[in-house]
Amino acid sequence: MAGILEQFKLDGKVAIVTGCNRGLGQAMAIALAEAGADILGVSASPQAPETESAVRAAGRRFVYVSADLRSLEPIPRIIGTVLETYGRLDILVNNAGIIKRNEALSFTEAEWDDVMNLNLRTVFFLSQAAARHWVAQKQKGKIINVASMLSFQGGIRVPSYTASKSGIRGLTMALSNEWAKHGINVNAIAPGYMATDNTEALRNDPQRSQEILSRIPAGRWGEASDLAGAVVFLASPASDYVHGHTLAVDGGWLGR
Repeated sequence: MAGILEQFKLDGKVAIVTGCNRGLGQAMAIALAEAGADILGVSASPQAPETESAVRAAGRRFVYVSADLRSLEPIPRIIGTVLETYGRLDILVNNAGIIKRNEALSFTEAEWDDVMNLNLRTVFFLSQAAARHWVAQKQKGKIINVASMLSFQGGIRVPSYTASKSGIRGLTMALSNEWAKHGINVNAIAPGYMATDNTEALRNDPQRSQEILSRIPAGRWGEASDLAGAVVFLASPASDYVHGHTLAVDGGWLGR
């Protein structure tokens, strides 16, 4: 059996990371590369130069697919590109997501559909495509979904986001129940209140920001780099017996 540090290495592995161009997705793509994985990045931006530069600086390869993941149309292209480029797929990180803020009484159908399509619908069907490949090849795989504190709580003015992230937690458990027997680990990371674009409005509101910080035992907003250890663990052989779990990286928020 390999030593414990060897179990965290991802040498020779290939990872798809959605929403890789900034924030949490960028940090996780870089962390996986530093652990040894080659990366296929996906986001809606035309390019992801900062992520590509950092991955290559870590000595790993990077290929990019620009895609609007509110639609299922790009999924065959994403899977096809990773297999054509690298010849394999080992890890899928479903990070891409959006949030819409509005009173529930005023929430629109478009605000609901855009969030649910990207945050939940595409996550399922991209995971299904990866799992079908692994099962056909009799290969093990790792799926890491990105949940939220709102996978555990209701939130305010974000009904579609809360529904999608509660769905991610449930979907993570449901898929693990079916796919663990195939050697496919399905787990999730639930970031706490992180300093990202999604929380900019909250951080710019002095009262709301202070309310949130006073509830975080660690006393600070999380940084994207705080997810590095969690994503490498869940992508590595060190987590081979972890199935259906949502790991909170939240500065102690849920324990308060």
